[in-house]
Amino acid sequence: MKIVAAVVSLILFFGSLLLFGYAPTMIAPFNFLLFFVGILIVALSLAIPFHFLKKID
Repeated sequence: MKIVAAVVSLILFFGSLLLFGYAPTMIAPFNFLLFFVGILIVALSLAIPFHFLKKID
């Protein structure tokens, strides 16, 4: 289960980088929206390992 969570976290992180890359190419209202969604996805991808995986003793 830890491997699945780590893979999902990495996919979300790299997907957010893709959104950051596409944000400047969009028209005015959507570039801010894509950038903001990218920030939220980065936060989610970091929250998965920190909050949902057990600590190693």
